[in-house]
Amino acid sequence: MPKANVPVLKEPAPKKKSGRKIKTILILLFLALLCVLFFRSSLSKISAITFEGNTYTTEAELLGVTGLQVGSPFFAVSADHIARKLEDVSSVKQATVDKTFPGSVNIRIEEYPIAAYALTREGKLQGLLANGTRIELKDGSMPVDKPILTGWKADDESLVKLCRTLSQIPDELTADISEIVPSPTLSYPDRIKLYTRSKFEIISATSLLAKKAEYMNEILQTQDPGKLTMLDADSYVPYSTAENENDGQNDTTHD
Repeated sequence: MPKANVPVLKEPAPKKKSGRKIKTILILLFLALLCVLFFRSSLSKISAITFEGNTYTTEAELLGVTGLQVGSPFFAVSADHIARKLEDVSSVKQATVDKTFPGSVNIRIEEYPIAAYALTREGKLQGLLANGTRIELKDGSMPVDKPILTGWKADDESLVKLCRTLSQIPDELTADISEIVPSPTLSYPDRIKLYTRSKFEIISATSLLAKKAEYMNEILQTQDPGKLTMLDADSYVPYSTAENENDGQNDTTHD
């Protein structure tokens, strides 16, 4: 008996995806339009810039360094990038930048502390920060109990080291020091002379000063004025003893 020919069933044609593609394109166009509108709106701009902690550098100067201004694109630069630019300012030790949407930028500045003062050729006082940076003192500002550095060259590396050392010593240990001058020798290239308000003359070295500061302060508080040497070996001679020795030598000479 002959087999009947059964017609082959055709597979159903896949549904057209053109409708889905159109929807996707429309959504993308809508999102692109929203982005364009957003970046043209005030929401994408900086609306407020605030500074905290800056004393030696004005807000205008700091803004000039960062390039920021009200109306600049909020997302144009990162907070870390702004902070790195600010830390290139010689008086700035650390900068922290907080960006808060929409449009707010808060900048906190930590400056190097004043370690000492220096006299200009015109007889004006300048502040010396812990990293050696010189700053102009504001009119009417009263210097705190910090020493005045005299006889130093502006580009002297020892000056920077001294400022760094002074900033690391507690104020109560250096409050009596009124003046520091360089006094280098072959044995001690960083040798210094210190003069105090309590009439002491002290010889030491920048590299030894932090280690000797507590002992120095003890002598200043408990002994009569005199000459104090604080190098590898320490010595103290009251002025009264030195004058008596000189008088004795003069009497011997006259004899």
